[in-house]
Amino acid sequence: MHSIFISGAAQGIGAAVASLFCRENYKVGIYDLNISLAEQLAEQLGPNAHAGYLDVASYESWQTALQDFEAWAGKINILVNNAGILYSGNFEKSPIEAHHRTVDINIKGVINGCHAAFPFLERAAFARVINLSSASAIYGQADLASYATSKFAVRGLTESLDIEWHKHGIRVMDVMPLFVRTAMVQDMQAESIKKMGVHLSAEDVAQDILKLVQRKDNLLVPTHQPVGFKSQFLYHLSRFSPQFVNRMSNLLIARKP
Repeated sequence: MHSIFISGAAQGIGAAVASLFCRENYKVGIYDLNISLAEQLAEQLGPNAHAGYLDVASYESWQTALQDFEAWAGKINILVNNAGILYSGNFEKSPIEAHHRTVDINIKGVINGCHAAFPFLERAAFARVINLSSASAIYGQADLASYATSKFAVRGLTESLDIEWHKHGIRVMDVMPLFVRTAMVQDMQAESIKKMGVHLSAEDVAQDILKLVQRKDNLLVPTHQPVGFKSQFLYHLSRFSPQFVNRMSNLLIARKP
């Protein structure tokens, strides 16, 4: 039985991933700052679920959580770096503390997770890392500057480690959803969400993560997986369109009526 460790798993996309993988008979680690919510979810999901505390901005917290999960599950096959935060609004009007916290959680948190999990993944017979990137990593979004920056960093880390860790038999991939119906996008102040809408569920993202985990590895398995039609369209448009076309498209998305 494979095991999966999920950061930020008490609610939203993380909880959907935990629920789906439990149904698929994986041993599931539900780790979150909100330990009470994590424990409630683990109790609901049954004996294949285990809850624990994790502050992704703390490397020591990662080490403790991973050791705890391996002791319970016996091994760690899959790491899902799901924990993240989003601040929206005009860049210059947002407190600098919000920008710094975005970096601490969305960038340092993923770096911490990958680095701390490496020895656990290296000794597993099957190992994959799935990072939560975003369609905001396809082209930077107005009013989401720090969030988009953080997701570009996740995209770059994913590509780099997918090459670097090939020799260790560890695939590193990411999913790139557009806006997902979770608490994160409530009251979001960005014109893009009004223009593009919120059509994805947390379960949609979880299903794509499961597909990436279960696909047999070969050269055709992509590093990036856009989630949903709109994200796929934007991803492929950015690859084949001239840069000025991408910029004009995003200017139109960001333009207020």
